[in-house]
Amino acid sequence: MSRIGKQPIALPTGVTVTVEGNLVKVKGPKGQLERQVHPDMIIEQEEGRLLVKRPSDSNLHKSLHGLTRTLINNMVVGVTKGYEKGLELVGVGYRAQKQGSKVVISIGYSHPVEVEPPAGIELDVPAPTKIIVKGMDKELVGAVAANIRSIREPEPYKGKGIKYEGEKIRRKAGKTGGKGKK
Repeated sequence: MSRIGKQPIALPTGVTVTVEGNLVKVKGPKGQLERQVHPDMIIEQEEGRLLVKRPSDSNLHKSLHGLTRTLINNMVVGVTKGYEKGLELVGVGYRAQKQGSKVVISIGYSHPVEVEPPAGIELDVPAPTKIIVKGMDKELVGAVAANIRSIREPEPYKGKGIKYEGEKIRRKAGKTGGKGKK
């Protein structure tokens, strides 16, 4: 049995889950999410919780068991609490500012970079060197944060660039001041 897959998913009050074939819809206070799960997985709804079961012990079903349970649990957490990912801008003159729903980032290029969030994602700039990506869908929040980070990834010599909050950058030693050949 999968350690993760056999755990029940607790449904908080105000969250409704409907399963139509292999389409799972989760509705909560923050909105609604839906996802196609593998048709072999069995999703049972009991009072206040969901159970994900697998039809056999084949390797495919074992690997899908924990995955399906985690995906549905992420949807339940997303419609109740939501997800957020923080980014930090490190470097002299690197800053971000919010203009309407989009964020304009000055990151050392000859032009400012504009980031338009997709539907369901909110970008927040609490400080000029900090960007927070918020949303219900964990996968989409992570993808948007990764796209923003890819504008200028942190370099290993001075650590300048856009990094995740709390990310440790592996630093390399710079050039040594040794003398060359004469």
